[in-house]
Formats: sequence, structure tokens, C-alpha cells
Amino acid sequence: MNASQDSLPPGSGLLGDTGGAVLVAAMEAASAAIYCLAGPALEPVWANARARALGATRADLPLVDGRPVGDIAEVVARTGRPETVRGALGPGGAAATAVLQPLRVDGGPGVLLVLEADHGVVGPDSRGRPDAEGDVLDQAQHSLLPPALPLLPDVRLSGSYHRASSVRAAGGDWYDAVPLGRGRLALVIGDAVGHGIPAAGAMSRLRGAMRSIALRDPSPAAVVAALDAFAAQMEDVEGASVFYAVLEAATGRLTYAGAGHPAPLLVRADGTSEFLPVVPRPPLGSLPGIPTVVSVAVLEQGGTLVLFSDGAVSASGPPPSAGLVRLAETARAVLEAPGALEGEGSAALAAAVAERLSRGDRPDDIAVLVAHRRAEGLAPLDLDLPAVPASLPVVRRRLTAWLTGLGMGEQDRVGVMVAVGEACANAAEHAYRGVEPGRMYVSAAVDVDGQLTVTIRDEGRWRPPDRDPGDRGRGLLIMRQLVDGVVLQGEHGTTVTLSMRLRRTPEETEERHAGTSTADVVVDRTGARPEVRVAGAVDGLGAEQMRIRLLEASHGGTVPVELDLTAVTLFSSAAVRVVLAMSRIAGAEGWRVVVHAPVGGVTRHILEISGLGGLVELR
Repeated sequence: MNASQDSLPPGSGLLGDTGGAVLVAAMEAASAAIYCLAGPALEPVWANARARALGATRADLPLVDGRPVGDIAEVVARTGRPETVRGALGPGGAAATAVLQPLRVDGGPGVLLVLEADHGVVGPDSRGRPDAEGDVLDQAQHSLLPPALPLLPDVRLSGSYHRASSVRAAGGDWYDAVPLGRGRLALVIGDAVGHGIPAAGAMSRLRGAMRSIALRDPSPAAVVAALDAFAAQMEDVEGASVFYAVLEAATGRLTYAGAGHPAPLLVRADGTSEFLPVVPRPPLGSLPGIPTVVSVAVLEQGGTLVLFSDGAVSASGPPPSAGLVRLAETARAVLEAPGALEGEGSAALAAAVAERLSRGDRPDDIAVLVAHRRAEGLAPLDLDLPAVPASLPVVRRRLTAWLTGLGMGEQDRVGVMVAVGEACANAAEHAYRGVEPGRMYVSAAVDVDGQLTVTIRDEGRWRPPDRDPGDRGRGLLIMRQLVDGVVLQGEHGTTVTLSMRLRRTPEETEERHAGTSTADVVVDRTGARPEVRVAGAVDGLGAEQMRIRLLEASHGGTVPVELDLTAVTLFSSAAVRVVLAMSRIAGAEGWRVVVHAPVGGVTRHILEISGLGGLVELR
């Protein structure tokens, strides 16, 4: 059995419609043995690597506390009630825990089985990892939270999630921030019912539904009402709590509503604070059709909004009033710290609040989302310099300071700087070759939705980029690897326009993407055109490898390439984005990417439902 997206049952209640690939990747590497059982005989229809090592058939399921796990699964599927069994694994084996949760698979009953040794890894190669179940949940929960938050010129966002001390109390808390256009943001925080991986799956479905609804009609009344109806149809989502708000970044106007969730904290620029007044409403799906009352407030310049889950209040212990007081005091202390609201410092606000609240044991998860409205905007950058190499350090100093003021993280900032440096170096070295050096103009601005645009213009003689990657094609390759868009124009000199959607990475991402990818990506140059061949599970790291190889093989998009995906076993959303980006680059250069993906396969299906069928040439 291959533990990939290809082998998952369609419509599995375990995965939902959003976040399935990342959840599968997290479970595949888990030290616990994880099975999805379905069908009349409750045979495993999916099993992770640890489970396959034990044997991925019904007959291979072991005994726990002397009871056949398969028989316990039949009871769980029939009654719809979860069960946890602890005892010896097999005759005289190590102590283990089997957690069985009912779910729906292809419209029929199924069971999610998690089998974990109490003091190590299930299986013959036990390496003694006592918190393996918590590791699995951490990977799944973090993988399903937003990988990045929007970075707008007027608003600084930061998010953080801290798991409960007990694994059996963890899972289901979430936050999100959705750009809605015209400088508007949807700010959301919620808590799904239950714990563990099933709660993480429910959270994924709820967050996916929220985004889909908000992009059609982002008004709080419409979103909460639609989520209410959605929860009423989904047993694992019913009873979830949520707070949803729309913030207009330019004016600070905030419209909001909640369903069974605590109101956020508003900290004003002068340090005073209050919890926003919210008209109480039952959790989602509890009383379908109950009216939603929308409230309005203003987040003034210099003000900060702190959204939080229940765990932020319960961290102080009873009573809740004491937890709210401590939360307010903690938030104010964090915001008053030197440099907390400036540049990159604002990225750590949510983590600082959560960490101070979670010292010691955490009885529940803590999720925090912070939105700070800047006291002052950032004026565009305009430089007029001689087009000579001596001007390049000036561009670096001025642009670095300007980008830092935007709050860009170091990795993105360095990427923009390298791309701009390539364009400026080209102007300084080539634009006025053979004549007296003229001028070089560098401008940078960011719009209300966080779209950064940097333009490098000279008035010299235009010549098209060389196809040889050793010359200007290599500079184009570098630029396209580091920013979202590169446009060259050759009228009255050369103008290079670089564009990039600003985003802020939550603090968990570095750990989340640590490690190596199982994808194999190679370039074959023996044919008429270069071919990038990909095999294995193309996760986030594999997608990055694929992106770099495609850009290298195409000399930055200047020559056609083919992409062979016939040996891919898992094609993540990150991989879809890479193919989409490459199709745009190819379109701008007047060619189409040829993609080989077997007809009827899951990879081709993913490409087609992602709308790539009309952008690339599928074979």
C-alpha cells in the first residue's frame, strides 16, 4: 500500500477538502501507526509508514490488552462512539495505547486508528520517543495553519499556536487572515470541538469553508451564517466557536461578529485597553438559523487588536475573569517592550503573548492572532543616481532600510535586494556601453494590499536578453527565482519591473519545513528541449527543488522546457503553485510548458481541477 494522496478514499472524513496533502505528509512520517479502516470488513484503505511496517491488512492488526483491534474497530464503526484502549501490545508486549475514532469514508462507516507505544515507537525498531503522539499532532496542526500572513503597509500581523501540555487536550485551535482586496482583511480565530488529529481535520474543513465563503461575500453576517449552516451538516464541526472580523486597513473600521467565542482585546495607542463588546451567540451549528448581530468598532492608528482562543484565558486557571485580566496585562506589557512594534519586531508579537501566558502547564491549546495598525505610513522610495557601479552600494543601503521599515523578514528582504542588484548591475554595466554614463532610476512602492513593486529604469540602448545563461539570461534567472514577477521593457532604454506579494511567515514555519524531501528531481538535457523529471512525494521542499530545476533548465524562462510527472506519488498544493508560476513565466516569453502526467492519475486530476489544463500543454 502506498501512503500517498493517490491511495486515500475520495471524500474521506479524515482529510476534508482543504489541507489534505499536508496532513497526509505529517501522518506519513509519524512514529505512531496510523490506519484509515473502511469497507464492509473494515480493511485498511490507507496506512502510514509505521503501520505498513507492521502489516497493512486487517489480519495484521495486533492485540491490545488482549483484544483484537479489528474487533474494537467494528464496535466503533457500528456505534459511532470513539474508544481508547490501553494495555500490552500483543502477547506480553510493551504497553501501548490504541485510539479509535469513527469517521465517514465514501459515505460509509470508517474508523481512524492511531496505535502508539506508551514509551517509544510502535514496531521492532523502537527508539524511545515518549512524546511521539504529540509530535504527530504538532506536525498536523502546524501544517494546517496558514503558512504565511499578509503583510500590508498599514497593518502588521503575527500569529502563534502553542499545543496543550497534554496531547489528549490538544488540537483544533486555529487562526487565519485573508486578504480581501482594496486594503481589507478578514481576521479570524476559532476552536474546533474535540482533540487530536480528528480535531485538526475538523479545523482544516472549517478554515477552508471560511476562506471559500469570505472570498464570495466577506461580510461578518454572511460568513457566520454560512459557517453556521456548514457546521450543522458536519458532525465534527458542529459546536465549533469562531470570531470573524473585517478590518479596513486605511480607516481602521472594524466590523465583526462571534459565535461562542471570546471577544478580542483592543489595546489603544495610549496603552488603555478593553475587550470588544460582542452580542453573545451559540457556537456554530448549535441552533441553525439564529440571527447574527454585527458590531462596529474603530482600530485607531497605533492601536492593536489581540484575538485569542479559550486556552489563553484558561492558562491562568479559574476563574475566567482572572484569565482575562492576566491576558490584558500580558498584551500591554508585550506591546510596550522597546522595538516591539517596529519592523521585524512586530512579527513576534503573537508568539510573545502566547509564550508569557503559557509558562508552566497548559491545560488547553493557545492560539493568538495580533493585528497592529501602524501610526504612520511609509512613503515610496525614489532614487535618481548615475548608472555606474559606484551607485550600487547606495541602492543597497537605501532600499534595505526602506524594506526593513515595511516589516519584511530577512529572507524575503535579501531576495528582493539580490534581484534589484542584478537589474541595477545590468544598467550600470550595459546600458551606456561605449558612451558617457547616464542616469539610473530606482523606485519602490507597496499598494494597500501588500503588492510590492520595484522599478529599475535607464535611458540607454536596449538589447534583448541573451539566451546564453552565462550572460544576461543568468541575471534574469536569478531575478525570477527570487521574486513573484519580472517584466522587461525595451522602449527608450530598459525598464525592469519586479513585483512581489508581501507576506509574513509565522514563527513555526522554520521548524515545519526542516528536514529533507523524498522527491527526486533531475534535469535531462539529451532531448530536443530540456526535461525536468520528478519522482516521489512532491511536498513543500520537493516543490522548491522542482521550481529551481525548472528555472535552471529554462534559463530563467527564456527557453522552452518539459516537466515529467509520471513517477510522482504525491503532488502538494506547493507543487501546483510552482507549475502555475512557471506557466505564467512561459506565457510572458511566448511558449507553453509541456507537462507529462498520466491520464486518469491523481496528479493529472489535481492539475486539471487547479485550472492548469488551459495554461500548460498536458500530455
